[in-house]
Amino acid sequence: MSQSNMLAMILAGGRGSRLHELTNTVAKPAVSYGGKYRIVDFPLSNCANSGINVVGVLTQYESVFLNSYVAAGGRWGLDTRDSGVFVLTPREKADAGLDVYRGTADAISQNIDFIDRYNPEYLLVLSGDHIYKMNYAKMLSFHQEKNADATIAVIGVPIKEASRFGIMNTAEDGKVVEFEEKPEHPKSNLASMGIYIFNWKLMRKMLIADMKKEDSSHDFGKDFIPVMLNEGKRIYAYEFKGYWKDVGTIDSLWEANMDLLNTNELNLADHTWKIYTENKIALPQYIGPEAKVNCAYITQGVEVEGEVTNSVVFTDAKVGKGAKVVDTVLMPGAIVEDGAKVTRALVADNVVIGKNAVVGSADSQNILLVSENVEAK
Repeated sequence: MSQSNMLAMILAGGRGSRLHELTNTVAKPAVSYGGKYRIVDFPLSNCANSGINVVGVLTQYESVFLNSYVAAGGRWGLDTRDSGVFVLTPREKADAGLDVYRGTADAISQNIDFIDRYNPEYLLVLSGDHIYKMNYAKMLSFHQEKNADATIAVIGVPIKEASRFGIMNTAEDGKVVEFEEKPEHPKSNLASMGIYIFNWKLMRKMLIADMKKEDSSHDFGKDFIPVMLNEGKRIYAYEFKGYWKDVGTIDSLWEANMDLLNTNELNLADHTWKIYTENKIALPQYIGPEAKVNCAYITQGVEVEGEVTNSVVFTDAKVGKGAKVVDTVLMPGAIVEDGAKVTRALVADNVVIGKNAVVGSADSQNILLVSENVEAK
């Protein structure tokens, strides 16, 4: 299956400041997840599985590692003669003088020349920092059936949380009649997922017009969707029923990792929809003779000599003798030395929890981010 008439653009330039030290040196889409993956693996794998051949990845903040990572299109099977993953950074242009992306729509505007090379009928715009599996070909079929000008993927959220999102109010057939950005009193619970399909010819005209507007924030949600509704354009909401998580905070990143312990939430072992990633060379995992492991997600290269309960342990992490790791995410290379105890924490890459140190608490309401080495008091 090939969706050669649709080109995808992944917005992957976010800083992710609410992830604190995890994004000091890498962009949010490059943050590790699920033992051996990175967040950006999900939209890229979704594109590959959906038959989309050409993907542009728009990077900006701390982009050196992310650029080199996504440029290896072979990881997702997007390296054939008719396919490719292309890194698109902000460029200074003679007629505009821009060297940053000013908003989601501006990021696309600055790359109109790239899109024009492929002359797609449809443009798929994605976020690079969400965890989910989605068949974009089904969304495109919906878009075509409705003869839509734009289709926005939405997901039902608890009504008490709806004020945190852009909310789509729809007619019975799914046509969007009103868009509210973080409404105080939401009329529906259909939250925008930041996934759009646009008819490219129409969107191209709108992008060129928007670039000339000084009062625009150059954002699809804030500017383009309201304008399209005011002009009577056909916008439809495509309701997604699967797992989706915006991992924008330490707590949500921890929760998304914990969800892997329940394969009914998100099953990465599903061979019908694989999530592709870097094939990192690591030793097999080792579980010691006195180790105790209960409900854990343990990746290759991990050594466990102590106890691991209800936790996710990433590549090359180590748990020493007598150590206890409970309700915790150990990111790549994290070490919990002999006798240490870690509870309800997210331990960053290569951090060492020293011998007999105690980190975190079962009673804590929030997840503790451990980004520096810890010694016993």
